[in-house]
Amino acid sequence: MTRAALLLLPLLLVSACGGPVQIDAGDLSDADAKACAAFVDELPETLDDLDRVDVQPAGAPGAAYGDPAIVITCGVGQPDGYHAGASCESVAGVDWFVPDGEYTDHAIDVTLTSAWSRPRVEVQIPKDYWPEATAAATGVLSPIVEKHMETVGHCQRL
Repeated sequence: MTRAALLLLPLLLVSACGGPVQIDAGDLSDADAKACAAFVDELPETLDDLDRVDVQPAGAPGAAYGDPAIVITCGVGQPDGYHAGASCESVAGVDWFVPDGEYTDHAIDVTLTSAWSRPRVEVQIPKDYWPEATAAATGVLSPIVEKHMETVGHCQRL
């Protein structure tokens, strides 16, 4: 190995380690920013036995747990695939939208969205934790969503 390669090796190893998780802050109204801040303040330090990790930017409306990270973001837009009559998972009074195909395919990441609340909360769960973390996340998050978000409807139950 060349001397230059040996000098670059520590840099590559450090950059390969996970740093802070990026959370898209988006443009939130004052009311949504306030609701999201209260929501984030109540999030636990662990989720499904995964420790909370740093997020970027500091003060972002969300949190992350583990590596790969389960990422929770408050104040997201309408999820892809969402439509009137979309399927959902109802947990503790909160309806969570799951895109078609993600709920049954355990080989892919899954994204849950509290599509019938304002502001919306999105939970991205890597396939490494699926399906166990889904129940844990919605069980922990639903009461916090219900407390801080406005319910603006319910999904159609079949």
